[in-house]
Amino acid sequence: MSKICKLCFLMATVVGFSFQLQPASAEFPEKAIEFIIPFGAGGGADIEGRLLAKEMSKVLGVPFVAINKPGAGGAVTYTYVKNAKPDGYKIAWNSTSVLTTTNIGNVPFDYKALDHIGRVHFQPLVMAVNANSKWKSAESFVNDCQTKPETLKIGHAGTGSTTHLTAVIFTKMTNCKAILIPLGVKRRNPALLSGEVDAMAAPLTGAVSLVKGGKFRIITHLTGKRNPTISEVPTMKELGHDIAFDHFRGLSVPKGTPDAVKAKLTDAMMKAARSKAFMDLAKTKGFTVDPSGPAEFDKMLAVRNEIVADIMKSSGIYRSKKFKSSK
Repeated sequence: MSKICKLCFLMATVVGFSFQLQPASAEFPEKAIEFIIPFGAGGGADIEGRLLAKEMSKVLGVPFVAINKPGAGGAVTYTYVKNAKPDGYKIAWNSTSVLTTTNIGNVPFDYKALDHIGRVHFQPLVMAVNANSKWKSAESFVNDCQTKPETLKIGHAGTGSTTHLTAVIFTKMTNCKAILIPLGVKRRNPALLSGEVDAMAAPLTGAVSLVKGGKFRIITHLTGKRNPTISEVPTMKELGHDIAFDHFRGLSVPKGTPDAVKAKLTDAMMKAARSKAFMDLAKTKGFTVDPSGPAEFDKMLAVRNEIVADIMKSSGIYRSKKFKSSK
């Protein structure tokens, strides 16, 4: 065999071998994607997440399998996704819980232990009373709260939850000395309806149907601007309190997920969030669709994380000193 032939043979062998080492396809996605929801079936997080997953599936052309992994205020989901292979096939449907559950110490890591795709929407965190109660405004409730300290009860989802922090912010800023009652998400609305509590802190989507049905009255909320769904309700800022804090939802993936994969997921998230079906749900439920990419979302998370940590420190529920921040 001539030297030229030997060289050709060698090159063909090397090229053939290199093709064998390559995967069948380097394109993402090639298979179904797990869309992990941190809370149980039937709630706002579940309804919104499943619809977004359906719309993202249309964009990327593969199934998005919605899986509920509730527990410890989101800790089960965030731990599961954090420990997953960073290939884009496991996505967490995050919320403000990615900051609350990490700061209270339900997990041994902080929000930086995940990569974040972006924010999808936000909604007000509201203070609501029974529509049959005497309180027509935040001022009237606060007045009773101040004149009769430690008598009025405010319900929330649970210690360290976003709604617990909402109640803490409201009571501290208004000097309203109320009793804060952890009820869980499922008991929160029934407790206010029955009179077990005098008020409750909740995301707007958790109360809006009962507000429209004439059962609840929202007296204020923490978002910096008024919400079109409850346009008559003044914000805490309008009442003279310097706070702008809302409930957001977005997407997170394992740390180290390739940039090209994250870019595709970001694009799909943006398109799904602006789909007619998702925008229609937003109008019905009262949340504001305002998708942002990784850079903007990371900046927002850093600011919000400081707010959450400060509130928890003032309430004595901040994580232990043994916690080690993720790099």
